[in-house]
Amino acid sequence: MSENQEIIKKTHKYGDEQLEIAYTPASRPGPVGELARAKAAKGDMPIYVVDGFGDHPPLNPRTYDAGHGIVCEQDAAVPMRDGVTTYCDIYRPAGQTNLPAIISWSPYGKRPGTDTPEIEWQTPGVPEGSHSNNAKFEGPDPNYWCHKGYAICNYDPRGIGNSEGDIYLWSSQEGRDGYDLIEWLAAREWCSGKVAMLGNSALAMCQWRIAAERPPHLACMAPWEGIADIYRETLPWGGFPESGFWPFLTQMLVGGNLIEDLAANYDQYPLMNAYWEDKIPDFSKIEVPAYITAGWSHFHLRAAIMAYRFTGSKMKWLRAHRDFEWADQYSREGLEEATLFFDRYLKGIRNGWESTPHVRLDIMDAYDFDYQLKRGEKDFPLERTEYRKLYVDASNRALSQTPVSRESKCHYDAVKGKATFDITFDEETELTGYMKLRLWVEAQGNDDLDLLVAVQKLDPKGKWLPYLVMGKPHPGCPGKLRVSLREIDESHPYHSEFQPWHPFKNPQKLGPGEIVPIEIEIYPSSRIWHAGEQLRVEVAGHYERIDWFEPFDWNTINRGTHVIHSGGKYDSYLLVPYIPPKYVAGNTVYR
Repeated sequence: MSENQEIIKKTHKYGDEQLEIAYTPASRPGPVGELARAKAAKGDMPIYVVDGFGDHPPLNPRTYDAGHGIVCEQDAAVPMRDGVTTYCDIYRPAGQTNLPAIISWSPYGKRPGTDTPEIEWQTPGVPEGSHSNNAKFEGPDPNYWCHKGYAICNYDPRGIGNSEGDIYLWSSQEGRDGYDLIEWLAAREWCSGKVAMLGNSALAMCQWRIAAERPPHLACMAPWEGIADIYRETLPWGGFPESGFWPFLTQMLVGGNLIEDLAANYDQYPLMNAYWEDKIPDFSKIEVPAYITAGWSHFHLRAAIMAYRFTGSKMKWLRAHRDFEWADQYSREGLEEATLFFDRYLKGIRNGWESTPHVRLDIMDAYDFDYQLKRGEKDFPLERTEYRKLYVDASNRALSQTPVSRESKCHYDAVKGKATFDITFDEETELTGYMKLRLWVEAQGNDDLDLLVAVQKLDPKGKWLPYLVMGKPHPGCPGKLRVSLREIDESHPYHSEFQPWHPFKNPQKLGPGEIVPIEIEIYPSSRIWHAGEQLRVEVAGHYERIDWFEPFDWNTINRGTHVIHSGGKYDSYLLVPYIPPKYVAGNTVYR
């Protein structure tokens, strides 16, 4: 939040621990639709609203004809167990009962930013006309799903719009409220008693927590990408704070009371504690069928993959792709697959869904080209993965497939500099899965280092070969770590050789001349390197956006010089997930 906004402290109990939590007044409702109409009339914008965030008009409970054979029960009051009243809009096919319900839950407003038919709000990257003005931003479109025999519940969570209470951002409270909403919907006279959830980003994030509460009438879920661990994946990803996207997002949320101030709470609680742990869902408690998607390009990626790996349900499917979440969800193929999934588990239609491979992967190549699409696999990480070490040689900024015996070091300016280490593959090489970077590092002129890592692909001449998302070059597979928070908890159930688990609880500053080993988790990916192409691992003290469109910015404590040591006892290396071909016949390789 901005520095001049009022901070209000409230005490909350987390288990046996009581903590003071910072809030600030939420943004108040404004004339989003009127502004859009005015801009369109003046020619300042196309005839659609590009941000997709919703209006929050005064309460007006009614049932009206939404057109195309759809009725809308507007501002239906939903009671929570603690007496708070929340509100939703329910779209249903007119005159039908015994309907499964699909929840569209997010803090963005349950109605689009305009109610004028000639103005269509549009999600970036999604072709004009793909969804109607009855859809929430990032949510399922009633003008599709109602015609398939479903009801859509556009829901304003606690504190959003006219819903009572304060805005809790991705906490256990969201799980309890979701339980109450599901059971309330299941009891409606028009409902079949089966309820599901669908949507991307915030509309997926809520699903982990709600499903873990095990509401009896939740039949299945389709989280179309969404983070889970707010601390490790967003606000202080890697242990140091992100200051661009998250403050912007929380200022966009509208309500009548208070909103958690994540930035202020991070300032007060920069280490993992009960407050942050309350925001981490327990995947093992999820038991319903789950169709999970993951975009290789997105910060949602880590949670989506981990949810697939650790969710308690045996009926789970993962599809990982290069495209951005919005375009993927509203695509014809995305809609068709979601329909098959919901028809199977909400309507009991035997449509062959079970024959869908449990894991399907797009294997990326370069630019907007993919090497393979929706390749079926049995599990993730892949069963045939061979983890190989590419050893850092600081003396010539290279990676080697064999250990480096001679000790050496390289250095770069901690604020503006970077170090890169390259290797050329002499045969076609697929890397699919998790990477990890182990480095021996030293801080000169400081007692800590904030490191930002990217793994990239280069052509035989050293030219960067990015893959494109919405026409923009992705910066590369990311990893981040504050070195003082390098401690690893090998006893944690999520820890593995390829994914180190950092508890982020016990800072260990560096002394002058101290050289320490660290392990940096790098997000999973899937990519092919052709013979002669190069892999580059980039280590820097700053974030290089390279025309990437997401407005991230990280506040680092870097100053002085970063030093990377390699060779001999300094066994710095990049661990990569090499995938051998399924078959080789002469010169032909089958993947």
